[in-house]
Amino acid sequence: MNSLLDRFEEIWVVDFEYQSTDGELPVIHCMVAREVHSLRLIRLFEDELSSLEKPPFEIGARSLVVGFYLPAEYSCFLQLAWNRPINSLDLYTEFRWVRNGIKDGKGRGLVDALSHFGLDDSIPDEKEEWRTLAIRGGPFSENERAGLLAYCQQDVDATVKLLGGMISTHPVDLEKRERSIQHALLRGHYSWAVAAIERTGVPIDTETLGRLMQNWEILKLRMITRIDTEGVYVDGKFNTKRFETFLAKNKIPWPRLETGRLSLTDDTFREQARSHPTLIAPYHELRSSLSKLRLNKLAVGRDGRNRVMLSPFGSTTGRNQPSTTRFIFGPSTWIRCLIKPGPGRFVAYIDWSQQELGIAACL
Repeated sequence: MNSLLDRFEEIWVVDFEYQSTDGELPVIHCMVAREVHSLRLIRLFEDELSSLEKPPFEIGARSLVVGFYLPAEYSCFLQLAWNRPINSLDLYTEFRWVRNGIKDGKGRGLVDALSHFGLDDSIPDEKEEWRTLAIRGGPFSENERAGLLAYCQQDVDATVKLLGGMISTHPVDLEKRERSIQHALLRGHYSWAVAAIERTGVPIDTETLGRLMQNWEILKLRMITRIDTEGVYVDGKFNTKRFETFLAKNKIPWPRLETGRLSLTDDTFREQARSHPTLIAPYHELRSSLSKLRLNKLAVGRDGRNRVMLSPFGSTTGRNQPSTTRFIFGPSTWIRCLIKPGPGRFVAYIDWSQQELGIAACL
């Protein structure tokens, strides 16, 4: 049952505390790491970490780095210019794998994972003061430094317990267990790529973004005037009764709810826009632009890069699930005109064709 533990000489559970500001790179406060076999503990603050050229623990082929949402930890690795660990295991991703498709209202955080595996006694104390302190940032007093380290260590020790609880649930069949471990390590390997993508971000034309934000209310009214030739909008707002009249006039069938009202979900509009590209597609794009577009919520750093948490394996299908308001690829597609490479650089926008069928064929 413990083949995952037995195959590595050292298994390091790692957690960082850092300040995370919209669009900016992490400002690291401290790091705590515990080795599972020996229970050796490492606690270092920002000044000690910044002097290290490599992690204070082994990251080679015979070592495993474990965390709960590893892209966060690896963003700190990259900030410190540390090399990538050869082997990685993200217990957040594995918990998502266990719970994928189950809709019972339960969360996906560390506390939820501990409860799921019957480890309620290992749930760390919720100390809002230390979370607030980490968000505030330094300089820190000696008491604050000690408190942050203790707060960080609680999560590390809880993650150590979670690792043991999750390993005990792996299939007993040797072949299935080996395949399951290899898949888990592959998913963990992806954590580094996610952290690197998040760190790089997307270059944004901040000058144009500023002008759009400044004139957004005027632009909204102009979009409505230009697109809504049927008078569906009243005082800048979508009017359901007028839209129903528009549908009847053009003899367009439309899905309805059990109550008899029109279904006005984004999915319904998207499907109808495909069937009626001339009449419905413009309204779909207009509704999407007006409802989803919150330009002031785009997470753009001082260097003009849009950086967000990608939330790998966040969707039921296993895709990344970044914020639809903070990420440049979340709102209406026309807003992507704000993507602008720096002088002497270019951006290639590449998408897969038949990716799902390719994956299915490989499997």
